[in-house]
Amino acid sequence: MQHTILVIEDKESMAQMLMQTLEAAGYKVETAMSAEDGIQKLNNAKIDLVLTDLKLPGKSGMDVLTASKEKNSLTPVIVMTAFGTIETAVKAVKEGAYDFLTKPFDPDHLLLLIERALEKQRLQAENIVLKGELSDKIGLPNIIGKSPRFLEAIDKAKKVAQGKTTVLLLGESGTGKELFARLIHYLSPRKNSPFVAINCAAIPKDLLESELFGHEAGAFTGAKEKKIGKFELSDKGTIFLDEIGDMDLNLQAKLLRVLQGDEFARLGGNKPIKIDVRVVAASNRDLQKAISEQAFREDLYYRLSAFPIIIPPLRERQEDIQPLAEHFLNIFSKEMNKNIKGFLEEAKKIILNHQWKGNVRELENCIERAVILCNGEAIQPENLGLSQIDAEKALLDEMPLKGGLSDVSSRAIRIAETRLIKKVLDETGWNKTKAAEILKVSYKTLLTKIKEYGLEK
Repeated sequence: MQHTILVIEDKESMAQMLMQTLEAAGYKVETAMSAEDGIQKLNNAKIDLVLTDLKLPGKSGMDVLTASKEKNSLTPVIVMTAFGTIETAVKAVKEGAYDFLTKPFDPDHLLLLIERALEKQRLQAENIVLKGELSDKIGLPNIIGKSPRFLEAIDKAKKVAQGKTTVLLLGESGTGKELFARLIHYLSPRKNSPFVAINCAAIPKDLLESELFGHEAGAFTGAKEKKIGKFELSDKGTIFLDEIGDMDLNLQAKLLRVLQGDEFARLGGNKPIKIDVRVVAASNRDLQKAISEQAFREDLYYRLSAFPIIIPPLRERQEDIQPLAEHFLNIFSKEMNKNIKGFLEEAKKIILNHQWKGNVRELENCIERAVILCNGEAIQPENLGLSQIDAEKALLDEMPLKGGLSDVSSRAIRIAETRLIKKVLDETGWNKTKAAEILKVSYKTLLTKIKEYGLEK
C-alpha cells in the first residue's frame, strides 16, 4: 500500500519541491503551511511519516512532534532545520524525532532517510506486537508460542500482512484465529484504520446480511432508519469474518460479488458503495467437506483461500503449553490480587498431559479457575479440575480397542512413538542426528520409524 507523508513547510516554493520529489518516488503527499494545519491533518488522516520544518508561524515543529507522538508513537517524524537551529533539531531527536536535515539538503538523502524510517517503523511494529508490549493499547493479546508449526504460521501472517491478499485462517475452536487476524491487520499499512470483527455463526442468518452490508430506512419491517454495515465501517481497514463456514449460501453469493468488485449496496438500496477492505476469514470447519455436501460455495472458497494459514491445535504444540499456562497464571493472579508464584510439579505434569480439546481458550479457562481455587503460593493438582486419567482416557478414545491384547499394545506403542518422535523432530527443527540422540536410538532406527509412521516435516 502507498505510504502517505505529511509535509509541513511554510515556504510555498520549498513545499512544492518536496511534494514533487516525494510523489515522483511513489509516495502520497499531504501538505500544510502551518503547524496547526499539520496537526489537524495528522489527526484526521492516516499519516505514515511526518516531514516538518522546525521554525513555523505560530506553533513550531516541536509541537508537531509532540502531537504526532501522542497520536501514534511509531509514526516517524523527520525535522528540517536551518543551520542556526541545529541545537533545537538535536533536542527534537532526543525527544523522539527519527532524524533531522539541515537546509539545503540533497533530495536523494531525504528519500533514503524516509525509506529507512519507514522500515524501522515496520520492524518496531512487528516486535511490539510479538512481544505484547502494546497489547493493552491496541487490544491485541500476547502471542506466545515457540513450536515450529506455530512460528511458521506467525511467519506466514507477517509476510502476507503487507498486501491486500485475502487470508483464510483454519484451525480448531480456541486456537487463536482472531488473534492472528489482528496481527495481520496491525502489521499491515492499514493498521491505523478500523479492524472490524464479526462472528458469522453468532448472528441469525436473516440478520447477518444487514450486519455486514447495512440497510436503508424502510428496507424491511422495523428498519426505521439507515444502518451502516460492518463492511462500510471497515473501509480502508480490515474485516474479520469468523466462522465463515456457517454463512447462508445466498449470503455467500453476495459476499463473493463484493470480493470480486469491491462494492455493494445496502439492503433496500441500489446505490453502489465502493470500499477498500482487506478480508480475513476463518473457520473451524472442513470447508472442502462442506463444499462436497453443497453447504459452501466452491467459488467463494477459492476466492477466500488465496492465502491459507493453518493454526495448529494446542495438543500439537507441547512446548507452548507451559509458557501459556504461566502467562495466564500471571494475568489472573494480578487480577485477583493473589501472590501465586507457579505450579507444583504434579500440576505441571497434568497440564502437559491433558489433551486440550478446547485449545488455548480451554487452557485459559482452566488456569482462571485454578487461580480462584488456589489458597497458597502454588497451583495444586486439585485446583486444576483435571487429572492424569484424562490424558490416558484421551489416548484410549482415539485408539481402536479391537483384537487381542498384543494388537492393542502394538497400536498403543505406535501412537506413543509417533507422538514422541514428531515432538522431538519438531523441537530440533528436524535435525535427525540430534533427535536420534535425544530419543536414544540409532540414526538408522529413527529413519526407519519416520518412514514407517509416514512422518513429514
